[in-house]
Amino acid sequence: MDLPHIPCLRQGVHYVSLTQNDVTDYRNHQPLATVSQVNAGTVRRDLRKAGEARAALRRHTVDELIEISAKAGEHFLNDTLPLGDRGHEQTADEYVATLSSTSGLPYVMVRRNMQKIHYALTTMRTILTGLTRGLDLEIIDRGFGEQFGTRISFSPTTEALGLVMPSNSPAVNSLWLPSIALKIPVIIKPGHEEPWTPYRLIQAFIAAGCSQEAFGFYPTDHEGAGAILQQCGRALIFGDKSTTDQYANNPAIQIHGPGFSKILMGEDEIENWEEHIDLMASSIAENGGRSCINASAIVVPRHGRDIAEALGKKLGTLRPTAVDDEGARLSGFADPKMAEYIDGAIEEGLKSPGAEDVAMRYRDGDRKIEFDGGTYLRPTVVYCERTDHPLYNREFLCPYASVVEVPQAEILDRIGPSLVVSAITKDKGFTEDLLNSPFIERLNLGPITTTKISWDQPHEGNMFEFLYKRRSIERAWSIAT
Repeated sequence: MDLPHIPCLRQGVHYVSLTQNDVTDYRNHQPLATVSQVNAGTVRRDLRKAGEARAALRRHTVDELIEISAKAGEHFLNDTLPLGDRGHEQTADEYVATLSSTSGLPYVMVRRNMQKIHYALTTMRTILTGLTRGLDLEIIDRGFGEQFGTRISFSPTTEALGLVMPSNSPAVNSLWLPSIALKIPVIIKPGHEEPWTPYRLIQAFIAAGCSQEAFGFYPTDHEGAGAILQQCGRALIFGDKSTTDQYANNPAIQIHGPGFSKILMGEDEIENWEEHIDLMASSIAENGGRSCINASAIVVPRHGRDIAEALGKKLGTLRPTAVDDEGARLSGFADPKMAEYIDGAIEEGLKSPGAEDVAMRYRDGDRKIEFDGGTYLRPTVVYCERTDHPLYNREFLCPYASVVEVPQAEILDRIGPSLVVSAITKDKGFTEDLLNSPFIERLNLGPITTTKISWDQPHEGNMFEFLYKRRSIERAWSIAT
């Protein structure tokens, strides 16, 4: 079988390593491609030349890169693009099928993620307007200018953005896309099971006219990932709490770990809880429950057990279906050991008094099941009697949520840091408290799913402020153009 080979890209140039790993189908473990693996030394050597990559992007204006991004979005969504260095190509439909085969995501979820990436690329001007708060983008080209009658200048914080990417959800690649329009090249370590999305995005950008030097693609090990994080002036890392906690105090590394996103209900709306069950269920289960913006807790002043029961009834009956089923709601696990770990962690937590898996009554079988050669976890809804229960503030890569009752006056003191909070309330005082909470990254006021995002209002970090810093400037002479 003539498998595609995905090379390392060193400033866009193919590099074939002697060390290669297979990427396999999660169901039958058949290889789908080989991927060159590079060591940390190669990464470090190449990062010394990051200035050359940035120089290639600086030859473009921001306006040109915005247009290139839009074209790249169309290529990514619709076109046949190169896959590796052996003459293989990949259609959009083949990308969907291949990514599904290694990630466990059903086709319908892969396509939704594609649409999110396409939207981010084709609305880049709007996104940058939001990120820069209306900055005249030519100021980035010139390095200085005036805004609202004030002299202004910005300088880059790095010559390259490092990215240590996950395998669980392709749409997270949307987070780094503004970097190209902002003239900062990217150094990408792809997830082991998910080289497809970043590689396809790179090929889409190159097809759209972007300089290939702007892209580093480095499948590597833990040491190589560390080199990217240490040597890039700015970097993003995705992972669980044990991984991301190591970098919690490093301002040069933007952390994307568990979100602990929540839905809160105020006293004024709690009697209407039945009207919001669909919103809660969608927040928990959309995208297979794999995102940091999925709700992992529902916090209410009353009716907690009733809400848990309603959610358990609605979600507990969900079962895995064929990967090409347009109504698929659950994702398989590329690594069955992860499913075993999650199932075991939930069962261990249930041994502590004060928690009940309400969805169990509706599951008609075990939480962890095998289907069509893959391992799946069916939804779990746990009613917790208190916020210090070990299953209250947990997040797993599957549809999981706890439901707990907390008096409204105590909610904000007990929910903990939360990436997204959807607060269903019209209470003025409670709303003011929510707006003043330092623990909420993104706040949705009213019946809005936690999974609804606005690219011009990032839910986690501002890419422009991460990649550029403002400086003072005075000019005695005019500068020739």
